[in-house]
This record gives sequence, structure tokens and C-alpha cells, in this order.
Amino acid sequence: MELEQLIQIPQLDATAMAQARARQDQLTKPQGSLGRLEELSVQIAGITGNPRPSLQDKVILTMAGDHGVVAQGVSAFPQEVTPQMVANFLHGGAAINVLARQVGARVVVVDMGVAVDMSGFEGLIIKKVGFGTNDFTQGPAMTPEQTVQAILAGAEVVTAELERGLDILGTGEMGIGNTTPATAIAAVLTGKDPGEITGPGTGLDAEGVRRKAEVIRRGIALNQPRTEDALDVLSKVGGFEIAGLVGAMLAAAHYRRPVVVDGFISTAAAMIAQALAPDLHPYLIAAHRSQEQGHDAMLAWLELEPLLDLRLRLGEGTGAALAMGLADAACKVLNEMATFAEAAVAGKQ
Repeated sequence: MELEQLIQIPQLDATAMAQARARQDQLTKPQGSLGRLEELSVQIAGITGNPRPSLQDKVILTMAGDHGVVAQGVSAFPQEVTPQMVANFLHGGAAINVLARQVGARVVVVDMGVAVDMSGFEGLIIKKVGFGTNDFTQGPAMTPEQTVQAILAGAEVVTAELERGLDILGTGEMGIGNTTPATAIAAVLTGKDPGEITGPGTGLDAEGVRRKAEVIRRGIALNQPRTEDALDVLSKVGGFEIAGLVGAMLAAAHYRRPVVVDGFISTAAAMIAQALAPDLHPYLIAAHRSQEQGHDAMLAWLELEPLLDLRLRLGEGTGAALAMGLADAACKVLNEMATFAEAAVAGKQ
């Protein structure tokens, strides 16, 4: 599928939403008393076109990539942690594996641009665009061709997973240093100075955060990404795994699947995806409010209200896994609760 096709997102199904809302209003509870769960079930009905949606096949897509900008000292952890954590995902030992098992989701791990060869790892999907991006303080992080390649590769992964069964997509990532390109994307699109929205990432001290903000400022000044051109922004200051997530989100929505957006890096990808395809917005479910500084500004730009606020800042798709449990609960309430008539309960007078 070409990018021009990928950004064609169908409108929500108004009839399915109306039917879901009508059923919600007849369930044995005061109308609106389950709050966001009711809204979520109606949203998912509209996304899927099914007034009684069911989320059997849950998929967490964890995309990995490395970043040349780590050479500027923007991370508290060394770059070799990226492939080490990818191996941990594949062996089922990371936080995302635990939380995915909790909600019955399968974790799909993709090498979008890890800086070492990972072709021998069983279960890893290889979509490598390059061995890490370029250092964006020296020039663009990616070429325009690499950027589109990574977006389409992310879409290909989702298309393949649909054949295995995919009712709802959660986004996740791994890449040492990737809060730096995510912050750069947010700074360009929101117009905020990096100093306002740069956080500690993997655990930088105050001086490290100040230095990281200055690195981002330098990268933006050098590359001059065009705010009105999302592909240009992504190419100049983004990352392979971020671009892969852009494609994954667009593909899921193109095929009428809800997209649960994880934390800081996934939200940066959502900003790019929405800038490319404004009709994506109603397909997005913000999982949680990250503790990473700047996330509130990103959510405000997207006009999304997160479901959870647990002071998470891990990534991997951990917040998305937890929020998937809520989406599942919302659909089960809609499907499994009795109506007043079915339960022979007197309704509101």
C-alpha cells in the first residue's frame, strides 16, 4: 500500500455508535454512570462499525530503533541496551511481556533500525531501514526515502498481523535516546521551546536535561524542519521506530481498528500520523499521562484525554497494555450487562 492510500481513513460509523449509545442507555445503571467506559464503548463501536464490538485479539506492537544523537550524551544508558532489551522482549522477561500477558495481548517485536545485526533472533520481525539514524545535530536524522520506507514497513507489519487476528492495536517502542527525537518532534509541532518540554528520559540529572534541551535546540536550528510538513519533521529529527509507529497507526485506522497510544514516544508518532491524516483522530485512544515532561503539551495538541495517570515513563507499550484492559472492559459492559427489560428492573421514572 502506498502512503497516499494509507492516509485514507474512513469516518466512524454513526449508525453503530447510535445503536451502542442506545443500548448503553438501557443497561441496568443510571445513564452515564460508567463515565469514560461508556464513551469508550461507543467510540469503539464507531471505529469497528459493530454496535456490539468484541476485542478478542489484542496486539502490542513494540518497535525498536537506535539514534545517532546519543553521541551527544542525551541518555543515561548506553546504546547497547537497545538490542539487549529487544532480546528481553523476545524471551518474555520485560515489563511489556508481563502486562501483555495480564490482558491477554500478544507482543510483536520489530527491528526498525537497531544499530546491530539482529537477524538471528527467533520471533523478531526484521524491517530494518538502517543501523540507527544519523545524529540530527549534524544533519537530517533520515533521508526522505528512509522515512517513507519506515512508515510503509510499519503499515506492513499491521497488515500481516490483521491476518493473524487484530481487534485492537497498542503501540510501544524501544530505543535508547528516543525521548530526544520525540521531544524534537513535539517542539516543532507545538512551537514550544525545547527547554519547556525536555525531560530526564532514562534518568538524566538537571544538568543532563539542560544539555539535552540544548542538543534538541541545535538540531532544530540546523535542520529547519517545516512545521506544516509532517514528513519533513519526521525525516529531519525523528527515528525509524517512530516512523514505523506512524505507519502502524495509519494502517490500523485504515482497516477500522482502534489504536491505543502508549506514552511519550508513541504520542510523538501519533502527532506525526495525525498531521498526515487528520481523520485518524477519532481512532486514537490515549492510554496514559506519561511522567515525562512535555507529554501534557503533546496530548493537548492532539486533543486527547488519557485514560490513566500512573506516573509511568517506561514505554515499550506498557501503558497501552493497561489501557487495553479498560477498552476490553468497556466493550464487555456494553455486551454482557442486562438491559432494564432483560433483568426486569424498573427504569428511571
